Amino acid sequence: MTATRITGPLSAMTAKRALDLALGSALLLLTAPALALAALALTLRPFRTPGRVLKREIRVGLGGRPFELRSLRTRRLRLDLLSRLPHVVRGELSLVGPPPLTPAEAALLGPAAGHWRESVRPGLTGLAQVRARSGMPWDEPALLDAHYAEHHGTGLDLAILAQSVRIPLHAALRRLRRPGKARLSDTDHRLPGYSVAE
Repeated sequence: MTATRITGPLSAMTAKRALDLALGSALLLLTAPALALAALALTLRPFRTPGRVLKREIRVGLGGRPFELRSLRTRRLRLDLLSRLPHVVRGELSLVGPPPLTPAEAALLGPAAGHWRESVRPGLTGLAQVRARSGMPWDEPALLDAHYAEHHGTGLDLAILAQSVRIPLHAALRRLRRPGKARLSDTDHRLPGYSVAE
């Protein structure tokens, strides 16, 4: 008896969901202490408005189904994005995909854009978020998201995830280096034995 091999979009979606479940669960376990501390800090911080810890918004997910997106009300260390990992584990979000739209934003899309958006889960990060903007028309976020929906796969997802980690780390390292950066004067570039003629 031979096993039936699944090919095409179904296998891609199955592999994608497996990656989301495995990596999403691992990341949730790793970040749980930081998320708990952030939630505690938000609870103790004086606020004048209700809903001081979690931000709750209705977003449109796979197949056009609405869901309540919950995230911490902080952007420090990208904790607002990491606090959405339970949505990845539950299957409402993917690690990689187009950003989740509000119902009002989704209603403004044309039939073509609405169709491809509903065919993939929205994600924590995506091609449009990591792609450097060059000002070219094909670097528009909507076109990049459409390209991702058409060509997504495990390899592309892993590349986007790697970029999503690399970009903030690179920015953080650049900020750390900047304060202690020595300023070079013209004399620092002179060859040994060089002297100014009197």
